[in-house]
Amino acid sequence: MLKAGIVGLPNVGKSTLFNAVTRTRKAEAANYPFCTIDPNVGIVSVPDPRLAALAKISNSQKLVPTAIEFVDIAGLVKGASEGAGLGNQFLDNIRETDAIVQVVRCFENDDIIHELGAVDPVRDIEIINAELILADIASLEKRRASREKKAKGGDKESKKEVELIDIILPHLNEGKPALTLQLSDDDAAIVRDFFLLSMKRTIYACNVAEDEIAAATENPDSHPLVAKVRKFAAEHSGSEAVVISARIEEELSELSPEEAAEFLADMGVSDSGVSALIRAVYHLLGLRTYLTTGPQESRAWTIRAGDKAPAAAGVIHTDFERGFIAAEVVHFDDLISLGSKNACKEAGKLRIEGKEYTVKDGDVIEFRFNVSK
Repeated sequence: MLKAGIVGLPNVGKSTLFNAVTRTRKAEAANYPFCTIDPNVGIVSVPDPRLAALAKISNSQKLVPTAIEFVDIAGLVKGASEGAGLGNQFLDNIRETDAIVQVVRCFENDDIIHELGAVDPVRDIEIINAELILADIASLEKRRASREKKAKGGDKESKKEVELIDIILPHLNEGKPALTLQLSDDDAAIVRDFFLLSMKRTIYACNVAEDEIAAATENPDSHPLVAKVRKFAAEHSGSEAVVISARIEEELSELSPEEAAEFLADMGVSDSGVSALIRAVYHLLGLRTYLTTGPQESRAWTIRAGDKAPAAAGVIHTDFERGFIAAEVVHFDDLISLGSKNACKEAGKLRIEGKEYTVKDGDVIEFRFNVSK
């Protein structure tokens, strides 16, 4: 299962957000630095209203959403790349994740200490990004030293690594994350084995005050601090920024779905910020969902964008991939619009696809396979 690490400076709302996302109280949320030391881990269901709609058509007994893993990582301070605060531990924990959710404080509150005094989300982002880049520079310099001798001896793999490191290091030294460096597919495959922190895709969670959530959700650029984050994210890495209020989300996590919907409606908000964040992280990780449905259950299955039908079948069971014959496919939108698979078949919306079919997000699939060989 892929992991998303929740990171940020101390006292920006990381642990509160983790509790809300995972609907737990695993993470201690307190008004002092480093209240999170060991990372907390939670498995999170990806909200998918399509399952309930499918269940009505199939009279399914249960719904099974897909899931991803969230990790709450200790707060970072300036100098972490040199071991300040919990720096080395923090960086090692990030290295083990597949993507980063960077929580940035976009609210003023004199009762909650900010490590650097004044609230400035872009400054906070730049501190974290700088520490990731500095850690990558140190890692690459060490790797280069270990590969250089082999490269001079004619080892082709080491020579290629040194060449790539000599391309990446000047980019990092300009303060640019590795993610923004243009690489060929072959070179990118090699660089993935470098496990660079600044190569990880990032989404920014703008943590706003409770009384600002409605306006900021409706028009993010109307909130001056959120607008600054959005502008920075777009210009520097093409990343997405999601508006959340960690305190509200923590309260919502303790309510039933019906009570939560009523609470949000009273605040003038149509959807939970956490739901939007989870979906955004899911797509950030390059994940997509196909669906199966029947009387027993309606279920969401996780695949990677671009997966072919046999690989998607293998997510259910390896026998499905090994004995793949064909996939009976109808898109969710067509199935809901027409009301049944028979109606979709009559309308020409239900198709039989082979091994080269690229599965799309929202496909409702029934696989045909034979493992008698």
